[in-house]
Amino acid sequence: MERVLVVGSNTRPVACSLKKLGFTVYAADYFCTRDLVECSDHRKCVLSQKPYESCGKLTQECDETVLRDLASDFVDEVDSVICTSGASPGNFPKKKIIGNKDTKNVENKYKLYKKFKDEFKFPETFLVHGPAEAHDRALEYPDKKFLLKPLSGSGGIGIINREDADSTVQFHEAILQEIVEGESISASVLSTGEETRTILTSKQIVGDRSLGQMEPYGYCGNIAPHMDAEKAGKIAENLIGSLGLVGSNGVDMIQGGDEVYIVEVNPRLQGTFECAEASLNINMVEAHIKACNGELMDLPAPGNFTVKKIVFAKERSLIEKQLKFHDVYDIPHNNAIIEKGEPVATVVSSNRVLEDAVYLANRNVEMVYDYLRHYPESTELDTN
Repeated sequence: MERVLVVGSNTRPVACSLKKLGFTVYAADYFCTRDLVECSDHRKCVLSQKPYESCGKLTQECDETVLRDLASDFVDEVDSVICTSGASPGNFPKKKIIGNKDTKNVENKYKLYKKFKDEFKFPETFLVHGPAEAHDRALEYPDKKFLLKPLSGSGGIGIINREDADSTVQFHEAILQEIVEGESISASVLSTGEETRTILTSKQIVGDRSLGQMEPYGYCGNIAPHMDAEKAGKIAENLIGSLGLVGSNGVDMIQGGDEVYIVEVNPRLQGTFECAEASLNINMVEAHIKACNGELMDLPAPGNFTVKKIVFAKERSLIEKQLKFHDVYDIPHNNAIIEKGEPVATVVSSNRVLEDAVYLANRNVEMVYDYLRHYPESTELDTN
């Protein structure tokens, strides 16, 4: 039985799909949720999720170096490595990577823009060094509004409106990017490196305060499939093909009327993973591995609408009892403390009728919040 190591901030979706395929699963993960424990044979995690201890803050306590160090004990023992969000394939032996082996130039948003701005439509994008330069550059375009975003990264973390940056927001390098009006869309693309196929498009849910998301452009989930994104799907196919990527890759875009703008490329299994599995009734890891080996699976048309929503804590909260009910995943351990703005759980609901899928997801989000209670900042039991 082949041994596969999954590395990332949240490896649960990929680990569980690997387990269904019969692999021996190793995981290097931040959260170490209850369902990851059930889906993995061996694991190392940043968190231990002990009762009455804080789960901390993901962006402060986890990066690719931390995950690399966690995974180091497993690398020689496994046959293959799959990197998910938060992990860099450059930290692992190339011969063991299932997927893209070098992603630096793809994940660097400015390099991607510079390489393809004449071939594909992008929002106006500049590399700036500090808030003063960003301010001066924006003044050259009085009719445009701009974002400030990190050169690399995912999940919309750290992206702010330029107008919201003040003298306290310091940075060495960042992207100043035009805000274009439209709908945020994601395309999931399978590629052998020579043949590409968009298997699913979805509407992205970003910055939803009703889900406790504190980041203005933070990723909160997806609604799939998108019924009016054929053009976006073709553009995503062409871009992934031009990049020569393999396996499952994602392209984030803004669709406004007849215009489609490229925002970024995720050269790995994406947040739409669960939506693709539920809507297409497939195992996405199987599709990813086959594509990396030169084979595109014959996939059906979407049979269901799927709504994924990530639930974030609206205040510092205690998990009073086990969140184990239908359509809820990434389940924290009992009596764990979740900090304000940090993820609590993930809801994934499917139905043949879109409105019913949305209703089920919203109902389950409410149920998750019903399992939380406010937990004060100062307590003797909180040791973190």
